[in-house]
Amino acid sequence: MCGFIACMYQHPLYKKDPSIYKEMSNAIQHRGPDQEGVYEDEYVNLFFRRLSIVDLEHGSQPMSYENERYWIVFNGEIYNFSELRATLIDKGHIFKTTSDTEVILALYSEVKEKAVQQLRGMFSFVIYDKVEKELFGARDPFGIKPLYYLQSDEFIVFSSEKKSLLYHQEQGEEQINTQSVQHYLSFQYVPEPFTMITNIHKVPAGHYFKKTLDDNLKMNCYYQVTFKPRRDNEDVVIKQVREEVIHSVKAHIMGDVQVGSFLSGGIDSTIIASIAKDYVPNFQTFSVGFEQHEYSELSIAKETAYQLGVPNHSKVISADEFLKELPKIVWHLDDPLADPACIPLYFVSKEARKHVTVALSGEGADELFGGYNIYKEPQSLELFSFIPNHVKMNLLKLARILPEGMKGKNFIERGCISIEERYIGNAKIFLEDEKKRILVEGMHDQTYRCITSPFYKKSLHLDPVTRMQDIDMQTWLKGDILLKADKMSMANSLELRVPFLDKHVFEVASRLPSEYKIREGTTKWVLRKAFEGTVPQHVLNRRKLGFPVPIRVWLRNEWYDWARSLVFESETEHIFNKSYVLDLLDEHASQKKDHSRKIWTVLQFMMWHQVFIEGTYNFNENHETKKKREFSFQ
Repeated sequence: MCGFIACMYQHPLYKKDPSIYKEMSNAIQHRGPDQEGVYEDEYVNLFFRRLSIVDLEHGSQPMSYENERYWIVFNGEIYNFSELRATLIDKGHIFKTTSDTEVILALYSEVKEKAVQQLRGMFSFVIYDKVEKELFGARDPFGIKPLYYLQSDEFIVFSSEKKSLLYHQEQGEEQINTQSVQHYLSFQYVPEPFTMITNIHKVPAGHYFKKTLDDNLKMNCYYQVTFKPRRDNEDVVIKQVREEVIHSVKAHIMGDVQVGSFLSGGIDSTIIASIAKDYVPNFQTFSVGFEQHEYSELSIAKETAYQLGVPNHSKVISADEFLKELPKIVWHLDDPLADPACIPLYFVSKEARKHVTVALSGEGADELFGGYNIYKEPQSLELFSFIPNHVKMNLLKLARILPEGMKGKNFIERGCISIEERYIGNAKIFLEDEKKRILVEGMHDQTYRCITSPFYKKSLHLDPVTRMQDIDMQTWLKGDILLKADKMSMANSLELRVPFLDKHVFEVASRLPSEYKIREGTTKWVLRKAFEGTVPQHVLNRRKLGFPVPIRVWLRNEWYDWARSLVFESETEHIFNKSYVLDLLDEHASQKKDHSRKIWTVLQFMMWHQVFIEGTYNFNENHETKKKREFSFQ
């Protein structure tokens, strides 16, 4: 696992001062603290930071192939590289190493851009062809590994983290993207391919790109997440799900150094641990919780580990400790993310890194197999499908004049509007009229439907549950779930692997009809059936909680003064109506309403603004924020 930077310049005269490259590399040292590598010619600079997972012979990067024609920087793991290597050897290719990195290079030399379709794993990489003076790169199908880029008329720069690219910009070049601000308030993250900075973007998941000296950047989609449900034999499907998940977990272990697993109170991480323990000697699990017992699953995780016969290392997070680490966490995230679960993910990664360098986790199971409780909603709202549209419109008008919090109001409102209007993904923070109140005048020209409408148009043929899954796969999974998994684990130099997000597992999951996902009052029905007898009974049908975080309690008590101070001190008057934010905070503190998620969304942005724009915080010499800079808006 690693981090990298790849720069191409239209002319050698455009190259930056060497000190800039050192700063860019230092900014991502946490992604690769064990080794540094550099390649340079008149047009290209490649920088690499390596976290040593397994000592594959001569696996250093940047790596070359075919008499140094091709050079690569690569972040990730290819789980089928041994099979690909054997096939390439049969075709006459010669290998100098036993690494998956060299396999990517050899495969690219053989079939060029078609190589990405054969890779099974998590990856982002950039290949430089010295003969053609061309950059080629790609990101894995689900977006497990990140890849950012910044381009101008003079250069293009790719990096594993956005913060590196900030060093490549001149004073005053940055523009905060106000569209991203608006979408962030809706979704709690910045949807791909955008970032919070206008001229920095993400390479979309499942895409590859080409860039030559003589031509513009060209982006192409090679893998599209597509659901195609069909009704197959129930027993056959259950068997297929079990076999593919087990096969994927085994592939993700790969005979590395010591591997462990995160373990919550839920079924996803328990399935992973239940399988992995049989193939990993001295297998260990890791859990976190809070002092507030109603928000902690530690007792369940410990019981699970006991029944599985594996050790469990746990960490209890206090409100003060949580807040103390927050600025550094925000720095690692690159863009604001208002999902409170990213903080316990940071702490469990920190705990795991004391014992292992690789951890398995259950991300993706909910999106693939229908695990979110909100996916039950189409069943509960089914009666509205029998009500004529004109009657629903009258019911909707009536519901909207009912007092907030009145029982039945939300149910009627959601039942009388279309799925396209009511569901934007797993997080819906501020409604559009609320965004108008919280943002300063002139900053409300983007609604959530700018992001979701293109996906909904392509899913008209699917049932409501699958359409909701599709939205989450296209937006929430990449923008929230996988972003925090990568950033919080790499913040602690821990490689995190996600066996559910495998092309073979998705192929089975994509064919499931909704009744194989939502049934008998539970979610992920087929996944639970597939692992009956493997997963301890106390977990098998337990309701999903995720990573519950007591921000609701803390914002009313321990954090109230801190939150008020942050609102006053943050230099964001040109973005937010601060009086409205303070009203939300006071209403929450007096327990009139629960505004905790909305308040946390704003506070996270303000903290991000302090870290990256105001220069309020500094970290150690390798984690140093930029000096205060003037940002403009677009």
